[in-house]
Amino acid sequence: MNQEIFAQEVRLIDENGEMMGVMPPREALAIAENRGLDLIEIAPNAKPPTCKIMDYGKWKYENKKKEKVAKKKQTVISIKEVQLRPRTEQHDLDVKMRHARRFLIEGDKVKLNLRFSGREMAHQELGLQLLKDVSKGLEDVAVVEVPPKMEGRQMFVLMAPDPAKIKDYLKANKDIAPKVSEPKAPEVKAPEAKAE
Repeated sequence: MNQEIFAQEVRLIDENGEMMGVMPPREALAIAENRGLDLIEIAPNAKPPTCKIMDYGKWKYENKKKEKVAKKKQTVISIKEVQLRPRTEQHDLDVKMRHARRFLIEGDKVKLNLRFSGREMAHQELGLQLLKDVSKGLEDVAVVEVPPKMEGRQMFVLMAPDPAKIKDYLKANKDIAPKVSEPKAPEVKAPEAKAE
């Protein structure tokens, strides 16, 4: 910015976005000062570097505003892990599926992780069937992103939320929707009128 530009020549753009040509930075700075504005290097890696005449405060504010808008549009998708065992009982399996469904409805990916120990490694087909059953049970809100895959002593499936399926699921289960998708707001009591 201004005196901090050390290139031999710069390509100058005026405040209206029109190209003014290639010139020494001293000359470009003099033009900017005559107009009561700053000389800002916008493309330092270009040959020659590109500078623009503009109000530095306004430029900084607009950049900050653009970054804020870009940050708002970003969505962070995390991967939630649900641990299973080949001999997980049915009730525990139902609870874990409920948790996985809640994670998917909230927009997170779910990794169903089945861990084998000792002799269970000899019966990997049982684990595979369990993962297929659980992922099939969650297909009403998700799609399988990575099919069952073995990694060491673990087998896993990665499921991603499907917005269209989630919308249909929430429509069909209106009584479940408030419990799963959003926390309930605390009830506020109205102040009682005093009898006089």
